[in-house]
Order: sequence, then structure tokens, then C-alpha cells
Amino acid sequence: MPSIPPPPENLDNIRRIGVVADTHIPDRVRSLHPDLITGLKAAEVDLIIHAGDICAPAVLTELSQVAPVVAVRGNRDWVFAGTLPWVQIITIWELRIVIQHGMGSFWLYWFDKMKYATVGYQFPRYKHLLQKIAPGNDVYIFGHTHRSENRREGEVLYFNPGAASITPLFRVNPSFGVLYLDGSRGVTGEVISMRPLQVERGNWVIPK
Repeated sequence: MPSIPPPPENLDNIRRIGVVADTHIPDRVRSLHPDLITGLKAAEVDLIIHAGDICAPAVLTELSQVAPVVAVRGNRDWVFAGTLPWVQIITIWELRIVIQHGMGSFWLYWFDKMKYATVGYQFPRYKHLLQKIAPGNDVYIFGHTHRSENRREGEVLYFNPGAASITPLFRVNPSFGVLYLDGSRGVTGEVISMRPLQVERGNWVIPK
């Protein structure tokens, strides 16, 4: 079993949450994007949520140097079988926050692959899946699609930080997110783009 940082025991006084998804290390790139750790530190996050497709335990260890980490498994996270859940619900300031990668079960993953190939990305598909898995919550955090979402529908916030790694299928900047909690059930989200760096032989190329 991989050694991963334990989830925080005390979630009191959390005001800023860094949200990361789809780091894909080392299957797409060998290290975190150079802007990610500095960006999370600059945002002064109190907690980091990783919404899956982590791929390497070292990712959670590195993120935990910035703030405590809560994480769930994605479809590529075989190494975390038995150590990370598919779905996690945490409560902060009476806000019920659901964390789920966004692909559902094994069969739903392949069904969505076919839908994606024929009709492309459609947010309502993922909203339906998230609500089906964990109905009646305040914030839904997900990844998987490599497309960011910061969408409020009524009193519910659906938040996808986008992929923190490269996205070969379409041109989109790597990104992460920050949730801002006001301490009285209020929450707003921000998606923060990182530099669209090239990757050569599995390494980010930083312009000189």
C-alpha cells in the first residue's frame, strides 16, 4: 500500500480551499506544473482537495507540504485501491462538500467515453451523475473532464478546477481552483490558469 498523508482531523476555521485534479503523474508528465505549488501558497489555502487521477502517492506528499490534503480516487488511481475512497463528503462551516472524480462506476466510465466521442462535453451529464451518487449537498467538486466549471445553480455550487496536467485532446491551459468560505455557509469559487508550458520527454519546459 502506498504511504499517503492522513486527512486532517480538524476542519474548523477553514477559509480557503485549494482544489486540484488530474495531475497525471507520471503517465502524462513527471512532475507537478511549476506554477501549482507557488500558486497554492500565494492563495494561502488552509486545505487542499485533490479530485482524482493523482496517479502517484508522491503528489499528495508534495501537496501536503502546503496544506493538509483530502483526496479521492480517479479512474487512473489503481495504486490507491484500498487507501482512498471513490467519494468523500466533508462538512465545513455547515457546508456539505462532495468530492468525486466524476466518472462514476467502471461501466459509467466507458458509457461516458462513448458519449464524449459522439456529442462532446456536456455539463448536465456530470451534474446528473454527481447528484445521483450523493444527492442533496451544497458543493460538488469533481475532475475527470479536464474542463473547468465554476457554476452555481440555485444554492448549489458545481466546481471543477480543470486539469493541473497537460490535456492532449484539446487546447486548454492547466489550471487549479480556490474555494473561498465566508464562515456562514457562503462559498465562491475561482479557477486559476497556469502557464501553457510545453512538455518534452515527460518534463515541463520553462521558457528562458
